[in-house]
Amino acid sequence: MKYLLIGLLKLYRLLISPLYGQVCRYYPTCSAYALEAVQVHGSIKGSWLAVRRVARCHPWAAGGVDKVPPRRTRSPRPPAPVADRSGSPIHQQGA
Repeated sequence: MKYLLIGLLKLYRLLISPLYGQVCRYYPTCSAYALEAVQVHGSIKGSWLAVRRVARCHPWAAGGVDKVPPRRTRSPRPPAPVADRSGSPIHQQGA
């Protein structure tokens, strides 16, 4: 699905977007934003970000630079404490 959306967005940018000229109030343009959002976040979240962006793009919008938010990465969990045979945790020194 992701690659289908990317293909459709690239086709839109190639064939339809030039007909409108420079009318977008934001940088990057809405189609470039949508393409990057789908590439970075996948088809579902990227599409949601693109729809939100297009909804903000209207004649009364202030415009400006609006970059795609970076993909959040999960922080690794701290290691579980190691227990000895009696069940009490072993504390490691110097680590």
